[in-house]
Amino acid sequence: MTALIIDDEIQIRRLLRMALESKGYIVRDAENGQMGLQEAVFHKPDVILLDLGLPDMDGVEVLKRLREWSSVPVLILSVRDQEAVKLAAFESGADDYVSKPFSTAELLARLAAIQRRQGAPHDAANLQVGPLVLDPVHHEAALNGRPLKLTPTEYSLLAQLVRHAGKVVTLKQLLRAVWGPQAEQQSHYLRVYANHLRKKLEGSTLEIKNEPGIGYRLEET
Repeated sequence: MTALIIDDEIQIRRLLRMALESKGYIVRDAENGQMGLQEAVFHKPDVILLDLGLPDMDGVEVLKRLREWSSVPVLILSVRDQEAVKLAAFESGADDYVSKPFSTAELLARLAAIQRRQGAPHDAANLQVGPLVLDPVHHEAALNGRPLKLTPTEYSLLAQLVRHAGKVVTLKQLLRAVWGPQAEQQSHYLRVYANHLRKKLEGSTLEIKNEPGIGYRLEET
């Protein structure tokens, strides 16, 4: 597995490099957004750790550019802890968010959770609801016979809804399944990603419905 660190603080890059290499990662790094995007293009990392406070461009802008062509898992690192900043990052396609200062144990746990969402199949059989087909082995989706581009987090959330199609899946169940037990109070994560999925399902017979304060349900209309 290859990890790309995009952060302008050399001490943070060194700390992250040591932590990641201790877990067997091959690590590359970049000190600004432009260099980070170039590294991502040429070396195709398996995961990216991205700081928001970069010297040449905001990390959210880096994320937006990255999401134009890649669904690589992205873990945000930032001293900015305001909910609005976190929401902007999630809306732009972040998979998770860790506030600085952070413990390396927490960071590695979050990283492991992202990668479980990305690659661990729950069942070899395809999942299907109406025109939507999910392939858990290859982590791919198709809508009306055409590939549907999803980030690992979008795929994981959609898979939960597809497995329980027609039934309400509670907020707590979804948060635990997609982000882990530490995210049980972060219901805004679901609002953001449910909206992502609604946009990607537009024009189909599928609808993601919100039962306020309870959970979400995928229905074929």
